[in-house]
Amino acid sequence: MTSGNSRPPSPLLGLGKGYFSVPFERFARDDSTSDWASAFTLLDTVETYFDSHVDLIQRKLQKHSDRLKLKAEETFKIRDLSGDLLTENFEREIKNFKLRLSTRMTTLAASWQSAKVVRTREKVSFFIGVMSLLFAALMFGMAPQWVHVAYTVQGLYLLPLRFYQYKKRAWHYFLFDLCYYVTILNFIYFWFLPSSPALFVACYCLSHGSLASAVITWRNSLVFHDQDKVTSLFVHIYAPFTFTVIRHFYPNAEQRFPALRELPYLDPVKALMLSGGIYMIWQFLYWKFLLVDRRAKIASGQRTTSFSFLLNDKRGAIGRALSSVPPAYREASFMGGQLIYAILTEIPAVFLLYRSPFWSGVFLISIFAVSVWNGGGFYIEVFGRKFERELEALRKELAESTTRSSGASTPILSRGTSDTDISSLNSSPEKGFEMLPQVSSSDSSPDITPSESESKKDA
Repeated sequence: MTSGNSRPPSPLLGLGKGYFSVPFERFARDDSTSDWASAFTLLDTVETYFDSHVDLIQRKLQKHSDRLKLKAEETFKIRDLSGDLLTENFEREIKNFKLRLSTRMTTLAASWQSAKVVRTREKVSFFIGVMSLLFAALMFGMAPQWVHVAYTVQGLYLLPLRFYQYKKRAWHYFLFDLCYYVTILNFIYFWFLPSSPALFVACYCLSHGSLASAVITWRNSLVFHDQDKVTSLFVHIYAPFTFTVIRHFYPNAEQRFPALRELPYLDPVKALMLSGGIYMIWQFLYWKFLLVDRRAKIASGQRTTSFSFLLNDKRGAIGRALSSVPPAYREASFMGGQLIYAILTEIPAVFLLYRSPFWSGVFLISIFAVSVWNGGGFYIEVFGRKFERELEALRKELAESTTRSSGASTPILSRGTSDTDISSLNSSPEKGFEMLPQVSSSDSSPDITPSESESKKDA
C-alpha cells in the first residue's frame, strides 16, 4: 500500500532526532509545500503566479529607489555639500543601484527560462493524463479487449520514469511497496500465465483491495499537470479497472484468459487465502530486504521507506496507534495490521464485485470520484491560498511604498517632477519602472521544489 500525501517526519522506533536525512526532508516537504505555479485555473493561473513575482520584484526595486531619494534628501539637509560633490555622490549611488538592478534582472531571466522548461514538462504531463483518461473511456465502450494492453503500455512508460526520478532523489525504497509488487504480478498474469486461476484470483483481489482502497486512505488526487500524482493514481486505479473489464465486459474473455473458465464464481475462503498468501510473500521479502538487510542504511538516514514514514506519522491514525505500542513490537504490530487491512479491503471484491457488473461499476466510479474530489481540493485550496498570500504581499509592498513617499519630496526630483507625479509613480510601480524589460505573462510558470510532491510521498 502506498501513500499519495506526505506528512512531517518524526523519530523512528526510538532512533531519536536527526534520524531522517536531507532526502527525506525534501520528500516530506514536496507535496504539501510545493511552490506550484498556478492559482485560479489549470493554465491561466500560471501567468498570475509568475506575474505576482515580477510585481514583487518591481516593488522591491521601487522601495530601494525611495530609499535612495530619502538618502539624497537627508544629504541636502544635514551636509552643506558643494554641487560637484553632491553630483558625484549621487552618480555613485545611481551606478550602484543600476548594478544591483542588472543583477536582479539577470537572476529573474534565469528563473524565467527555468520556469519555461518546467511549464513544458507540466503541459506534457497534463496532455498525457487527459488523453489517457479519454482513451480509457473510449476503449471501455468500443474495444474493451485493449484495456489490459493500454494498462501495460502506460505502466512500461510511467514505472521506469518513476524509478529514475525516485532514484535521483534517494526515494527508491518506496518502490518496494505493495502496489508495485501487485502491478508486476498483474503484468505476469496478462502476458505469461493467463491460464493460472490462482494468480488471477490473487491479482483480482489485491487490485480491488489494497490498491483501490489506497486512493481513499492515501488521498490520491487527479492532478493532471503533476506527473507524480498521475503516476500514483494510475498505479492504484488502473489495476481494478482492468480486472473489472476482464471479468465483466471483455468479449469472450475465456479465450484470452483461460483461467476464467475455472472461476465462474469465487470461493471466499480460498480467494482470501490465496491473496493473503501472495501478500505474505511480499511482506516477508519487504521485511528481509529492507528492514533487515538495509536496516543500518535506513537508520543512518541515507534512505527512507514508506514503512518508516507511516511509523512516524503522528498525525495519522496509524502513527498514533503505533505510538502506544512498545518499540520492540511495533514492526510486528504494523505488519499484522497491514495484513488485516489487506484482507478486509478484499471482502467487497470477493462477496459482491466479482458477481455483479453493476456494483463493480459503482465501486470504480466511487474510487475515481474520490480522486477527482481530492484533485479539485488541490487546485482550489492549495493554489487559492498561495495566490492569496502573494496578493497580500503585493498589497503590503504597495502600502509601504505609498506611505514612505506621501510625506517626502526629494530636491532632485522636484526640479522636473511634481508631488502629484511622485504619488502616481508610487501608486503605479509599472510606470516608474519602464526601464525594466517587459516580460510576457502568457509564458510564465515557476515550479516546484517532488513538492514532492507529493511530498512527495507517492509510492
